[in-house]
Amino acid sequence: LMIKASKAASSMPLVSIPLVKVTMPSRQVLLPRLEEVLYSGMIGEGEAVYAFEQSFSEKFALNHVVAVNSGTAALHIALLLAGVKANSEVITTSMTAEPTNTTILNIGAKPIFADVDASNGNICPDSIKERISDETKAICVVHYAGYPVDIRAIRKIADEHSIPLIEDCAHALGASVDGKPVGSFGDFAIFSFQAIKHITTIDGGVLVVKNEAQLQEAKQLRWFGLTKGVPRDQVDIVQAGFKYNMNNVTATFGLAQLESVDAVLSAHKKNGKYFDEMFSNMSGVTPAKIYNNSCGSYWLYTLLSDRADEVQKSLAEIGVESSKLHSTNHLHTVFSSDQTHLPNLDRFYSRLLHLPCGWWLKNQDRERIVETVRSVVLK
Repeated sequence: LMIKASKAASSMPLVSIPLVKVTMPSRQVLLPRLEEVLYSGMIGEGEAVYAFEQSFSEKFALNHVVAVNSGTAALHIALLLAGVKANSEVITTSMTAEPTNTTILNIGAKPIFADVDASNGNICPDSIKERISDETKAICVVHYAGYPVDIRAIRKIADEHSIPLIEDCAHALGASVDGKPVGSFGDFAIFSFQAIKHITTIDGGVLVVKNEAQLQEAKQLRWFGLTKGVPRDQVDIVQAGFKYNMNNVTATFGLAQLESVDAVLSAHKKNGKYFDEMFSNMSGVTPAKIYNNSCGSYWLYTLLSDRADEVQKSLAEIGVESSKLHSTNHLHTVFSSDQTHLPNLDRFYSRLLHLPCGWWLKNQDRERIVETVRSVVLK
């Protein structure tokens, strides 16, 4: 039995090129800083967190940044600040990681799924317009896989109907539209630093608040409803908050990561543009569309093909991981409703395959991926 198991294991393809991979600063940079904060006597929310907020704000030209312990926490606060309550409706996308939409459910609100642009999987402005009702309290868009949505058109719709706009930028650090960073168009924006994103704080995120008047409330919501810096015997809680704060240890990771983030983002973009060039004239595949006024961050490379399953199998045989990554959310039982007719999403998802696109790819890895895809779709 042991021999048979060993033979079976040896026949399985080994993943030598993962779809996602965590990045870490060098030991020489990171470990002394971690040792300093760990033995400082102050490992909760403090100066390292505030320094990370400031550095992130300056690096990505985003004002009113609130550091929290996850992108999901940032989204929860954004929804509350937008005025979403039980029985509210939030127009959203099914093509995303599930927490985008389970967070809406956790408030007691209802996700209203809009269809997508079949060329890139991003939420479609026309479909958003069709789904607006008197109960719509927010529009939540996801720059899926690092490909910016048509944010100008969506911003116009939100303004016309006076509906708060939330940008979920969890995949899209470093992406831009018209030279402006994603996260700067919405009334609120969230970023994630979960372990597999462009940069990581092990777990963490930030909330970006457009209206400075809501900044203090956002900070109170991340810390039980309390105001940091006010003596506990003098503070008054007016709204119950949460234990959503970032801490000094994870912020120290973040500060070190920000020093090398330009190189990481540059590598993702360089690899993404290489694949765009290689696949744009290859019969049988189509690169996901990036709108003319946009610059993607290519967290994942999105390739579309009617033979996606065959391509995935062939890539696995040479040790390259690829996948659809997420399930379409509206098919989960927890989201079950009569809103299941999303034809563009059905078309997109049937053809979808994500390829690795990050800093860990070498030139020869990229070439092997392209040649493997070509060998499938052109045979």
